[in-house]
Amino acid sequence: MRLWPQTLLWRTVLLIAALLVVAHLTWLQIFRASEIEPRALQAAQQVVSVVNLTRAALVTAEPARRFALLNELAEREGIQVYSGDPAEASPPLPERQFLRIMERRLRQDLGPQTRLALEREGIKGVWVSFRIDSEEFWVLLPRSRIERNEPLRWIGWGALVLVLALIGAFLVVARINRPLRELTRAAEQLGRGATPPRIAETGPVEIRTLAHAFNNMAADIQRQDEERALLLAGVSHDLRTPLARIRLALEMLDDRGASDLKAGVTQDIGDIDTAIGQFLDFARPIDAETVTTDTDLNALVQAVVERYTRHGRTVRFTPAPLPQLPLRVQAMQRLLTNLIDNALHHGGDVVDISTGVDGKMTYLEVLDRGPGIPEADAERMLQPFTRMDSARSTSGTGLGLAIVDRIARLHRGMVKLLPRQGGGLCARVELPSAPQAE
Repeated sequence: MRLWPQTLLWRTVLLIAALLVVAHLTWLQIFRASEIEPRALQAAQQVVSVVNLTRAALVTAEPARRFALLNELAEREGIQVYSGDPAEASPPLPERQFLRIMERRLRQDLGPQTRLALEREGIKGVWVSFRIDSEEFWVLLPRSRIERNEPLRWIGWGALVLVLALIGAFLVVARINRPLRELTRAAEQLGRGATPPRIAETGPVEIRTLAHAFNNMAADIQRQDEERALLLAGVSHDLRTPLARIRLALEMLDDRGASDLKAGVTQDIGDIDTAIGQFLDFARPIDAETVTTDTDLNALVQAVVERYTRHGRTVRFTPAPLPQLPLRVQAMQRLLTNLIDNALHHGGDVVDISTGVDGKMTYLEVLDRGPGIPEADAERMLQPFTRMDSARSTSGTGLGLAIVDRIARLHRGMVKLLPRQGGGLCARVELPSAPQAE
């Protein structure tokens, strides 16, 4: 399991989030450190005022009225006054800068004998001592007088600001990352041999420059493909014209002794014509064909098989229930024709074809009983102009399987050359059962 994200979007968002969290925590620490002293001095001033007023009330009140005055202070102000003993040891204060500053200020305003405590005789609160003549008294105040009010509210507001900042960072990064996603999709289409649509040259200067360079590259590749197709079309026209004249001249020969020579030359002419056709198939831009949705692959295969059957070839088809697929019909017919021709040429007189569904993939298998292809050479045989030195490569251009692989990849599928059980080759084409977005 990978905790670090793999996409540029989430990596950038995560880094920005970490930076915002560190900055937020640092700001909170700076704020906390900078506001301790002012808050401690303010709290000390409030306590000094309460102690002075209490002392003045006790000094000026008649002795008979002091008890009633203390009760009134406790009921109305929450201030309680207790008698103390100067020899009594006060509990130590916690090691907090806030309390130390407050204690120093209380002694400065109320006298050096003033003591501050947070607990006395098991009662928690803010205890401050003062003296009237030789008597010592303690004032007990609620701790809310010196503590922050609703600290969680401020934490909640800080968390809300942080979340809003993260959402804003995500939206900004997603907007910057959108052209990169479009470039990625266009590069994938270009890698499959398709012509991607032109990328919008918008956004930051770097993104616009990259999109412009990619558009120029794609346009150059498309122009080269068109020039290559035009060149091959011209070459095929110039070659097929004299080949047609040679074939016509051979058919007009009357010399019976030249029958063997005539048959050999005719075969050579047929091989040359087939090779030219394969060159044209490989150069043809197959992505120009429109995708037909809800195509019945079994019906497509059956139509191709019937064409071979009419010409006296033995091609057996075993269909299975298949989902409807978005396919380029002519390209898939060319794929199947190349596989069948390859099987008939190298694998004997009988070819078996089957279809089926394996998980999320729909497969098409063309099987023969030829010598097969070693597993180590299977991937290499899908490359253009690749032929083996075994019996499977006695003739041909080496483009048939390359055309099959190109068409399969255009449909987001793959080609596998597997050994057939009992001997032979199984050419398996796998296509996604569910349509995928370009």
